[in-house]
Amino acid sequence: MKNLSGPSLRKMFTGGYGLLDKNKAQVDALNVFPVPDGDTGINMTLTLKSVVKELDNITTNDVTALGEAIARGALKGARGNSGVILSQILKGMMSELAAIKQGAEEANTKAFARAMEKGASVAYKAVTVPKEGTILTVIRYMADEAKKISRHNDDFEKFFEQVIKKGEEILAQTPEMLPVLKKAGVVDAGGRGLLIMFMGFLSAVKGDENVNIQLDLDRDSNRLSDGGGNSHLAEDDVLAEIEFAYCTEFNIVHMHKATTMANIAFLNDKLQKMGDSVICVGDLSNVKVHVHTNNPGEAVTAALNLGEIVNLKVDNMLEQNRELRASMKISEKDQGMVVVAAGEGIINVFKDLGCDYVIKGGQTMNPSAEDIAEAARRVHAKNIFVFPNNSNIFLAARHAQALVDKNIIVIPTKSINEGVSACIAFNPEATIEENTEQFLSAMECVKSGAVTTASRTTKMDRFEIKQGEIIGLNDKAILAKGKTTSEVAVKLVEKMMDESIVNVTMFFGADVREKDAHAVQDKLAVKFPNCEINTVNGGQPVYSYLISLE
Repeated sequence: MKNLSGPSLRKMFTGGYGLLDKNKAQVDALNVFPVPDGDTGINMTLTLKSVVKELDNITTNDVTALGEAIARGALKGARGNSGVILSQILKGMMSELAAIKQGAEEANTKAFARAMEKGASVAYKAVTVPKEGTILTVIRYMADEAKKISRHNDDFEKFFEQVIKKGEEILAQTPEMLPVLKKAGVVDAGGRGLLIMFMGFLSAVKGDENVNIQLDLDRDSNRLSDGGGNSHLAEDDVLAEIEFAYCTEFNIVHMHKATTMANIAFLNDKLQKMGDSVICVGDLSNVKVHVHTNNPGEAVTAALNLGEIVNLKVDNMLEQNRELRASMKISEKDQGMVVVAAGEGIINVFKDLGCDYVIKGGQTMNPSAEDIAEAARRVHAKNIFVFPNNSNIFLAARHAQALVDKNIIVIPTKSINEGVSACIAFNPEATIEENTEQFLSAMECVKSGAVTTASRTTKMDRFEIKQGEIIGLNDKAILAKGKTTSEVAVKLVEKMMDESIVNVTMFFGADVREKDAHAVQDKLAVKFPNCEINTVNGGQPVYSYLISLE
């Protein structure tokens, strides 16, 4: 598709609404501050639902008329900060598209890129104190990328694919821009909702009207989920104190004859003095107001000087916060587990074993004491077992004990293999002392080996090692060397094997092909027919193989 028609525009917004509606719960789960105003997924979905309803009410497929309906529907249905900002993005986009059609210019990718740029500009102006690391940042970067793409790509399918790719890249960076996101371990919820809408646009452009797909958004959050699917925000300090208690929203319609745009601007200034999160946008036919304030009646009274109030909604965020804190304290468990690991496969193994939080790190990526303390704070448990899984991280884990008001028990695991074996032994019904004993006992039953590449030329453990050579080692010495990782992995297991071993597990790293790992497994199965040999795609860096013998 190289030109945007009226029917295409309809399908795009239907697709955007449908996909967001299916995934609104996952977007809500990214909210840093889970009070009524923080239901980002629901708020953005309801905003788009109003857009679709408005489109259904008009029969023409004229792009200008459809654009006006989209902007009108978005403003009428806007909910919460995210919904109102989305409505302003759409307002700016549709005003630009309408101007294009009236000027008899084609609505191609270049035109749509300009529309996105206008949408970002209007949205930024609607927010009195715009913050980077939010939906505003995501739309701005996507718009900038859209302009570059449109210069050499006139196909809307490829255009949207590349715009979405850029959006994903900037969304992943939002925790670095906004400290509260980094602390909560999530990307911006509004930015994710915006990208889902654009994914719906892409589905429509491709002609795929089946938007009943559930997106896997686990990558958006470092928080782990409990058995009920609820993300742990852990300690109360993650929930910021509420300065303004009431989330107040309403529309002003049927303006008084004397009302002017200057009066709307004056109302905006007045609301700024009443609270925060102020958005006051619209025109003389409809104004949307959103404000967090301690005096909602005062905000409503000020608005009544302009016209009539409809869709009034006032949420007590203090009460919601009390209920949330109370529920968190009630559900606090006795014991939790924090581990340090790298590699998607290995991280998933620890999650499956019931670990509450995985700190991404290990060799060459040692987390600090504060990193470990922060992880412990996020786990909603009184007693936290920490598995450093690396001798270089052990001291940092010990120092973390003094940084958090919880009972941290450091289990001295020196390898991923020991950590996995220890976590398997965890019993949530056992006492702290009993679990500690089980962990230490499980560690003693494991022989840990690793295959990696020598970083320098040296002479060690009776081996002359050249830089770049493949070496196999346990926690004490180099035991094997060779030209290939497969060759060294087999040699290493042979060196470590004894009559007590009945199980060998190999986590193969990011640099190893699955078929090569299975070939090593087959060779070991022939050599040691009385042992169970298993391979797991660990995906870890640095080490081609992490090998556990038990």
